[in-house]
Amino acid sequence: MPVYIALLRAVNVGGTSSLPMAELKATCEGLGFTDVKTYIQSGNVLFRSDETEKTVEEKLDEALGQKMGKRPGVMVRSRKELDGIIADVPFPDAKPNFLLVYFLPEAAPSDALDKMVAPDGEESKLAGREIYVHYPNGSGRSKLKLPALKAGTSRNLNTVRKLAEMAALLEDDTA
Repeated sequence: MPVYIALLRAVNVGGTSSLPMAELKATCEGLGFTDVKTYIQSGNVLFRSDETEKTVEEKLDEALGQKMGKRPGVMVRSRKELDGIIADVPFPDAKPNFLLVYFLPEAAPSDALDKMVAPDGEESKLAGREIYVHYPNGSGRSKLKLPALKAGTSRNLNTVRKLAEMAALLEDDTA
């Protein structure tokens, strides 16, 4: 049974879009997903399902929308996709916590980076349903403007690596 990694958009540790990870786990289990595991309080969940990636993405987004009052946006990837994202990092010398991977709901158009305004020397690379952004001074104070990022959710490279590691362990449990 495939292992999926779901990345939620607009889920914060505090504030109006707060979602305790115990509730996220319970929601996933209520949808029939198995071996559900969450990682840090920012909307990362791994699980197994026999359904397709698009089906689990839609079901989870709909269920969370009912619980939270509006759909947060859910991006689902496989372990193989995460492994590819890690292997294809275009900025190998970037500090992993200064390199964010933006996960998009669908592939961005080829001109998605054309409107980028990067006053602090940020670099970006489009790769299908992901956009890599290197923030040389960190993302916290960055004035980067890139409209294509709006629909997605980001995770730093350390988090992406951890999620891939967790997915590998989950897959290996049944190997």
